[in-house]
Parts: sequence; structure tokens; C-alpha cells
Amino acid sequence: MFKRLAYLWPFLRSYRRKLIPGLLAILASVVVSMASPLLVGRAVDSLKADVRTETLLGYAALLVGATLVQGIFSYLQRMILVGMSRDIEYDLRNRYFSSLETQPPAFFHDHPTGDLMARATNDLQAVRMLCGPAIMYSFGTFFTALGALFFMSRIHLGLTLVALLSMPAVAVSTKLFGQRIHTLFTEVQGRFADISTRVQESFAGVRVVRAYAQEERERETFRKVNEDFLLGNRRLIAWSVAFHPVLQALIGVGFVAVLWYGGLLVMRSRISVGEFVTFNFFLNKLIWPMIAIGWVANLAQRGTASLTRLRDIMDVVPAIRDEPPLVEMPEVRGALRARNLSFAWPSGEPALTDLSFDVAAGQTVALVGRTGSGKSSLLSLLPRLLDPPEGTLFLDGVDVRRIPLATLRRAIGMVPQETFLFSATLSDNITLGRPEATREEALEAARIAGLETDLAAFPQGLDTLVGERGITLSGGQKQRVA
Repeated sequence: MFKRLAYLWPFLRSYRRKLIPGLLAILASVVVSMASPLLVGRAVDSLKADVRTETLLGYAALLVGATLVQGIFSYLQRMILVGMSRDIEYDLRNRYFSSLETQPPAFFHDHPTGDLMARATNDLQAVRMLCGPAIMYSFGTFFTALGALFFMSRIHLGLTLVALLSMPAVAVSTKLFGQRIHTLFTEVQGRFADISTRVQESFAGVRVVRAYAQEERERETFRKVNEDFLLGNRRLIAWSVAFHPVLQALIGVGFVAVLWYGGLLVMRSRISVGEFVTFNFFLNKLIWPMIAIGWVANLAQRGTASLTRLRDIMDVVPAIRDEPPLVEMPEVRGALRARNLSFAWPSGEPALTDLSFDVAAGQTVALVGRTGSGKSSLLSLLPRLLDPPEGTLFLDGVDVRRIPLATLRRAIGMVPQETFLFSATLSDNITLGRPEATREEALEAARIAGLETDLAAFPQGLDTLVGERGITLSGGQKQRVA
């Protein structure tokens, strides 16, 4: 688990200006909280003497003051550390999205959209809980346990050892339950990804589903996937909720032993009543860290499982990327040349074999061939959506593998067979490749594409929203907008 957590260290280090004050606020809160048991113990012992009302009121005022100060530091630690976890979540989400943006189309063939969406939502939330509440409570429980054990041992070392009798069993149960929860949570996240994929595909293909009257089949398929998710969650919940009763039972054994042995010590005048009361207050403070161990371990196991799932995506090196030496091209004329260009799919099936041609800048060429002859493959090789072999495909005499990807793709306008429009305005979709284009340039592009007549029929012209994937447009209109 600690190896997986090491991945978060660069993020935590970049927020050390929040992490360190947050940890100091935890320490201050714990230190102040240690005063309450000591004050109560002294107040109890003072009852044996001829105590005055003013003395008791003084102890009460100190207790109220300590509680208020502790509350202030508790508020600060939550604001700082929970806020830090939100910042880390923000950074991770940006990094995750950026890593997806650099991947070639083949990557998305191997990773369903629903799975990628699940990692961007549920898994990121689990990592946020790891970076915020888990850190806050783990340090809080550590400092509290350390302080409580120190004062307990000062009162009576033997009684402290009796209180810790159940600790080995607590440690073993935490390890066993933690491993099982980690495994089950990973499975549940995978099933949530299946649900996301199923929903995304159903919504995207809603027209096909209705055209073939497959609504009932889709509902049944979703019901099965959802049922698997439900059963996985039930198993996870069963182990998670069983964890706390087991811990409480083990802790209760130590508490009973303390009452018995502590009572004997009081009767033999080895410790005072006030000291015994103080000891029990500190023991109560120690009980929360013991219980919190289980909750923090639960968060840690879930968070590390989700972190692993995120890393599986973020650590993937793009198969198609800029590799030096690169050639900068301030101007692209558009002359194309292929020399013995061959390309095969990962399965080994050839798409193109020894293809050679020259296309002059400004020349119009039509590719004609039977289905599967490699027309789409060739067009995908030009902007390096697929990677051609080195030294086989050239733009203005420069190997396309030596041209920066951003430069190469900005120079090529491409309309795929399956058009995709963003849920934005017509203008936004038309100027996607050139966001700086003026409105007049967008209108001219629409005219050239034969969209001028349609624009007059749209309620807001270029500012008309096209809906998700351009659902408000006809097939021909989508092609012309693209």
C-alpha cells in the first residue's frame, strides 16, 4: 500500500504550505484536548478536601475554555486539509483528462468510455477521501494515541499495559479486513465502469435501439449489469460494516480489564479516584483512535485501489507522440508524397502495401477503391492518427514523423466517415480547428460547405445550438457542418 501511496507524494509536496499548517492544527487540537482529563481528575480529587465553590467554577471555566480552543483548531484542520484534498482532486482530474487527450484513437478502442468516466468520478472521489479525511484522521488518531498513552503510563504503567491487551488482535483484524475490502472495492469500481459503459452506449445509440425495437433487450442487459453491481456492493458493505463491531468487541475486552484492575488499584490506594477517572478519560480518547484505525484503513484501501486504476490510465505513454529531432514548419503548402508506404493492423492484417504517389500543393485527388482497400487508413496516416513507418510519408518534403503533431494536425482539415459534432453552437463547431476565426470567416466556410441555405432556416443562425452529437441536425447537415 505504501508503494502505491508514493505516487501521491509530488501532489502533497506541492501543497506543503497547506499540509504542514493542517498537521500543526491537528497537533494543537490534540494537545489542548489532553487538558480536559487532567482538569477533571484534579477536580475530583479536590472534592476530598474542603473545596470552595470558586475552585470548582475555576475548573469548569478552564474546561469550557479548553473545549472552545480545541474546537477552533479542529475547524482549522478540517478547512485546511479537506480544502487541500479538493485541490489535489482538481489537479488529478486535470492530469487525467490531459493524459486522455494525448492518446491515439486506438487507445479508446481498448478502453470503453464508461470505464474512463467511472475512473474520472468514483475513483477520483476515493482518492480525494484518501488525501483529505484519511490523512486528517490518521494523524489525529496517532497524536491522540501518543498523548493518551503518555499520560496513562504516568498514572500507572501496569494499568496501561492491561488496557493494551487487545491491541495485537486489533492490528491483525485491521490487516485481514483491509485486504479483503481493497479487493472487493476494486471489483465494485470495475462493475460501476460496466454500468457507465452500458448507459453511455444506450444513450449514444438510442435511435438504433428504437429503430429495431430493442428497448426491452437493452433494459434486460442493463438490469443484469446493475444486479452485478448491487451484489458486489452488498459484499463490500458486509465486510465494511462487520469491521467496526469486531474492533469494538476487541476494544471492549481491554476496557473491562481496566475497570477490574483499576478498581483493585483504587481500593488498595495505589492510585487515587481522581487518577482513575483521568485514566478512564484518556482510555476513552484511546478508544476512538482504535476505532478510527478501521475507518482510516477502509479509506486507505479504497483510495489506493482507485489510485491504481487512475495510474493505469495516466501512466500510459502515448503510442503516437512527438519524437526529436523535430522540424518546425512556419508555412505548410500541402504537397504530399508517399514512398513504399506499408501499414498493417496490430493483428498483422495488412491495410496498405508498397504505396507510392505524389500530390502537388493545391491539387485535388479522389481515392477510389473497394471496401477495406485502405482509403480510410491512408487518410488517418496523414495526420498521424495512425503512425506510418518512418521515411514513407512526407508533407512538403518533410517526414510527417518529424513534424510536431500540433503543427501537422492544424494544417490538415479532416471529416471522418462518422461525423461528430459537439454540443455547442454551429459557429463553435465550424471554427473548432481555428478558434480565432472571425464570424465572417465562419459564414464563408458555411457557404463553401453548402450550408448557407440551411443557416437561414435555423432559429439563431450560426448561434443555433446543435444538441449532443448534433442530434438536431440531419445527416447531410452534420456532414456539411463537419
